[in-house]
Amino acid sequence: MQRVLTKSAGRSTISEISREATAGGVIYRINNQGELEILLVADHFDRWTIPKGHIEEGETAQETAIREIGEEAGVHQLEPICWLGKIHFRYRRENILVLMSTQIYLFKALGNTDDIQKEDWMNGIKWFSYDQAVDIIAYKDIAKLIKLGRRRLEQRGEIESRDRE
Repeated sequence: MQRVLTKSAGRSTISEISREATAGGVIYRINNQGELEILLVADHFDRWTIPKGHIEEGETAQETAIREIGEEAGVHQLEPICWLGKIHFRYRRENILVLMSTQIYLFKALGNTDDIQKEDWMNGIKWFSYDQAVDIIAYKDIAKLIKLGRRRLEQRGEIESRDRE
């Protein structure tokens, strides 16, 4: 942690900076109609996002993503496809400025993909059509990586190509 001394009017001052490494996954399936679907979870603020969480000591980022998908979405049968990228964001936790970096992977859900289960603290879990997922996700940086994931699936020949967005 780094100490920062600042003055502000009306708000408590930020006294520390914390850097946190996290990882998560864009999870997809192809439904019975051959359409791409993306699994999203609603956090405790009702923001739709992907399962993600802190990298624990001794874990790789991909291992973290797989663990978090299991914990937050109840999906335990996954095929890793590729690394999609890293996003950075920041937020305030009381008097701490948190600088978060999140590595995002693309995974194909295997087995009974209707058998999904959110964690108790979450407000929802749902398979969305690709277009719905891109529209509803709360974080535009993650939406860009969902679009990249679709392009990777097109390149692999798993889904049909569509006009570039």
